Amino acid sequence: MTTAPAEAEAPAASTGSGEARAPRRISFNPRQSGIYVAFALIVVLFTVLTGGALLEPQNISNIIVQNSYVLILAIGMILIIIAGHIDLSAGSVVALTGAISAVLMVNLHVPWPLAVVLTLVAGAAIGAWQGYWVAYFGIPAFIVTLAGMLAFRALTLTVLGNQGIGPFPDPIRTLANGFTDGYLGNVGLGPLGGADLVSLLAGVVAVAGMTFTQWRKRAARAGYLQEVDPLGLFVLKLAGAAALVLAVVVQLARFKNLPWVLVLLTALVVGYSLLTTRAVFGRHIYAVGGNLQAATLSGVKVKSVTFWIFVNMGVLAALAGVIFAGRLNQAGPTAGVNFELDAIAAAFIGGAAVQGGVGKVVGAITGGLIMAVINNGMSLIGAPSERVMLVKGLVLLAAVVYDVWTKRRAGRAS
Repeated sequence: MTTAPAEAEAPAASTGSGEARAPRRISFNPRQSGIYVAFALIVVLFTVLTGGALLEPQNISNIIVQNSYVLILAIGMILIIIAGHIDLSAGSVVALTGAISAVLMVNLHVPWPLAVVLTLVAGAAIGAWQGYWVAYFGIPAFIVTLAGMLAFRALTLTVLGNQGIGPFPDPIRTLANGFTDGYLGNVGLGPLGGADLVSLLAGVVAVAGMTFTQWRKRAARAGYLQEVDPLGLFVLKLAGAAALVLAVVVQLARFKNLPWVLVLLTALVVGYSLLTTRAVFGRHIYAVGGNLQAATLSGVKVKSVTFWIFVNMGVLAALAGVIFAGRLNQAGPTAGVNFELDAIAAAFIGGAAVQGGVGKVVGAITGGLIMAVINNGMSLIGAPSERVMLVKGLVLLAAVVYDVWTKRRAGRAS
């Protein structure tokens, strides 16, 4: 019998009369909602400390653009961690694939679309190499990726000849940096301070899609006689989320408009959220991380699942490598240093369990944004780098302690 994903809830047993179950009472789930409350408090704290500078339109855009590659890595890392593994080589793969893209575009003059595709293929090959040893040879992922961290860094130095290669083509630079043509839309709307109309419409479409999805989800749960939030609370939550999305979109539209890298990130978050919640493969990832023996006995192809999540990690690391190299306008031998640690921290802060089987893509993105806000906020107030590292370390420890505490609390309650 397969282990159900932590995000899924089993349908409630129907009553003898066949009547739908009443909406549940207002409650707060600290494990699922704590990360979002913490994110809100951190944003409020740094907004006060920076005198509102944190939420200035240009600064919000900078937070997204400057941390886009870590957020992309966090999406792949959360799948690895849910399955009960770890990847210590992601930063080195970012450096290697960035170097490969630079050689293709700058030295060999390969057209940039083809060069990007070839770089993603190289990332997939790197992920397949590591996935093979983990999945089919049985070597722990910690050892395989630790070896990869060293080997791929050495290959980066070899490919680059221990020197930087650049500059990159303009389309790559604008995607990564958000220059004037690196933003979505360019139609000014005077009443909102010159806000971009196309970006505002994109925000409205996003809110409409979110509303439709959440309403369908609630209706489906009610149809299966599962407990749902009271209608008033549901509308309140939805209105709050919609207001937050629109507020961010308006600020970005006032600065210039939506960066293309944000559009890419949104597509990745939506796609991988659907993969983990709706697709069979996504449920198998949770099953493997939740109970390996039960997953094996129930017919889940554990080796195949493990192999493909590492291939996926390689592809996303390659994408992050192209974006990071484009942002610097140069592929350098020191690129990607500690990126894997930021991605791992984002996953754990976002609610992933150390033992595996638990985690959400949206949670990992939230965890990454928490780290980004801490970096940006402390930079705005002039905090030294060692203090920033101290705070980030304490936040990571607090997140893991909180996860363990909620598990023990739930165990005692049951």
